[in-house]
Amino acid sequence: MQADHPQDLVTRLSQIDQSRLPADGGPEFNRLIFEKSPYLLQHAENPLDWYPWGDEAFERARRENKPVFLSIGYSTCHWCHVMAHESFEDRQVADALNPHFICIKVDREERPDIDNTYMTVCQMLTGSGGWPLTLLLTPERQPFFAATYLPKDSRGGMMGLLDLARKVTELWQTERSRIDQTGAQIRESLLRLEQTAAKSATLDAQSLRAARDHFLQSFDRHHAGFGSAPKFPTPHNLSLLLRIGQRFADQQAQVMALQTLQQMRLGGLFDQIGFGLHRYSVDARWLVPHFEKMLYDQALATLAYLDAWQATGENFYGQVAQEILDYLVRDLKHPEGAFCCGEDADSEGEEGTFYVWTPEQIRSVLGKEQGDILCHIYGVTESGNFEGKNILHLERDVAELAKETATPPEQLGALLGEARHKLLAARARRIRPHRDDKILTGWNGLAIAALARAAALLDQPALITHAAKAADFILEQLRTAEGRLLRRYRAGDAAIPAFLEDYSFFIFGLTELHQAGFDNRYLATALDLSRGMLHLFSDAQGDLYDTGDDAETIITRGRSRHDGAVPAGSSLAVLNLLRLGRLSGDAQLEQRGEDLLARLLPAAIQNPQAFSQLLIALDYALGPREEVVIALPDADARPTEMLKVLRQKLRPRTLVLLRRPDDAVLEHLAAPVRDKQVVDGRITAWLCRDQSCQAPVTSAEELEKMLAG
Repeated sequence: MQADHPQDLVTRLSQIDQSRLPADGGPEFNRLIFEKSPYLLQHAENPLDWYPWGDEAFERARRENKPVFLSIGYSTCHWCHVMAHESFEDRQVADALNPHFICIKVDREERPDIDNTYMTVCQMLTGSGGWPLTLLLTPERQPFFAATYLPKDSRGGMMGLLDLARKVTELWQTERSRIDQTGAQIRESLLRLEQTAAKSATLDAQSLRAARDHFLQSFDRHHAGFGSAPKFPTPHNLSLLLRIGQRFADQQAQVMALQTLQQMRLGGLFDQIGFGLHRYSVDARWLVPHFEKMLYDQALATLAYLDAWQATGENFYGQVAQEILDYLVRDLKHPEGAFCCGEDADSEGEEGTFYVWTPEQIRSVLGKEQGDILCHIYGVTESGNFEGKNILHLERDVAELAKETATPPEQLGALLGEARHKLLAARARRIRPHRDDKILTGWNGLAIAALARAAALLDQPALITHAAKAADFILEQLRTAEGRLLRRYRAGDAAIPAFLEDYSFFIFGLTELHQAGFDNRYLATALDLSRGMLHLFSDAQGDLYDTGDDAETIITRGRSRHDGAVPAGSSLAVLNLLRLGRLSGDAQLEQRGEDLLARLLPAAIQNPQAFSQLLIALDYALGPREEVVIALPDADARPTEMLKVLRQKLRPRTLVLLRRPDDAVLEHLAAPVRDKQVVDGRITAWLCRDQSCQAPVTSAEELEKMLAG
């Protein structure tokens, strides 16, 4: 086991003068020492002769006629660490693999194309998937075996890595033709999966009603969320339900979303001391989380809580959104302005150590009286609820607790806030989990969207500054001179052609940034990148691939259709094309969005819970779609009251353009503003609904009435 804390290990290895090392890393390292990924660097001192993914490794496999051992994971993955400590740091495993296999390590966050391809293989062969992902490939990159975590030694019916290596080494010599045949068959299955049906679906609201019914069937009426353990946040499901609730005045759809958001905040899934969401709950109650924290979860959850705040007007949801962003800015912000990938579940060699408490630890920080109160409120006991310690959680929100204790809510809130700050300061002295400090374009796009929307809705201008800094960093460091986006930045190095999800997520972030601050630069860039996206990823049949036509193809170019922890890139691309088509007046963009939506919709009709983001786009497409142009009489005019009207309720199908005097740039970008002038020298709002424009109004009250009509 490595003596370093993972963060210290990555820092130490990142500072080594690589120019003094031989091409294979030398006696102390393997070839991963030359990589930027924290996950790959964590394995650079393994005795395994690891290669990064690339032609060099496969050429050697062909030359020496050896199978490839492929391991895919990420740096904040608990079970990846377990397998690393048990096997990859073990000399016996190295002696079993190095002579007979070419070993390749992949960071799934850097290369989702590799991960998606071989995860599909794992699911085809085993019926399930997860990380670490373990594959055996031919030198032609064709898979013939797949699994997830494997122990070093066989146990409990699970084959161990040593036995697998011995068996495959023998089969490679005695039954190579059968292995090649298996690999070819799997490859053909992957190619068939990529073929898309030509049939398109009609855009109608019945698909949304059916989705609501699907969610209702799996809704947990006791603990909220959907299905049984484990439970994932999947915030885009909740954003969809809030839109369905609004469209059909469907209280049940709204209740499912709101109760889930409430339980997520109250349970151990939410870090009650430092804020932010953990990855998922291992139980049905949202109590015991898998403790890693991911950037995309924070961003998507913020957007869902903001939707709930607009849908209900209840401050609880806006407050949670603010709390999540407090964590994001405090702990995930990179010194250069963008945001890091996430934080590990483990510290001090154990999962959750950083986050759990005993009553004695709490009293030592707060004193007996305040400590006892906090222990009672957060369910902290001597016996504990997690390996003898306690995950802090709330059975009820602060308002209900205040009633129960006959304490004014403000007083109880202040007491808990003071205690939380003391515990946060005490916790900061613990050994912190490793932070993966890669910057990914797509995930930053989601964070930019969340920050920008929160800045606008919660009147927090500092948040738009954070969003703009992140966007500017991506545009300066992760966009080539030719305008092509790259996926990953770390330690001064930008690399890997961006994927469809990077384009769609980042375009979404830029669009939200424009809607929050009306900076024309971001609208112009979103439009430019959208047109570039269509050029790079189109299949000439109206559909999109995951990888660009200028990037490496891993058996196939991939078509990730289903939402997972993050929305499908193609689904968010649909929404972007529809919205930007309306903002710009570019009917071709809008038509591409509608065509892609119709093409993807048949699969969503069959399995709506896997296509929430696509159905969000459908909700927008069905309208009524509204564009509001606010014309200013002079550069100093502030349309504060009109923007407040537009932002105080959930209006997911309403877009806003701010027309400043003599704004030639916006007039060039956005056709809807070109004939919208100021009336009587006053701030003037023009509402166009489904391409039919109303008479202009000059007060917030008139605008509110018009929006309600």
